[in-house]
Amino acid sequence: MGLDIRIPLGLIFLLIGGLMSVYGLITRHSADIYEKSMGINLNLTWGILMFLFGLIMYLVGRRQKWQDDPVNPRPWEKSAGPRH
Repeated sequence: MGLDIRIPLGLIFLLIGGLMSVYGLITRHSADIYEKSMGINLNLTWGILMFLFGLIMYLVGRRQKWQDDPVNPRPWEKSAGPRH
């Protein structure tokens, strides 16, 4: 059918979100790093959000496509042939 942009986009967000989350977990006890953000660990928070967004995008892109396709019909349409 073509390139589904959700798959590579989801993988990019999964990777970056995972890296940010790991960095946020490693540095969660460093108060001087998070002084500018009022003590909020933004790396962990946004890393988890980006990871979840990437996971949703990847899973939606990988799901089986139920489209009107004459070459690959839906499973319940395979047995039903042309009726004469």
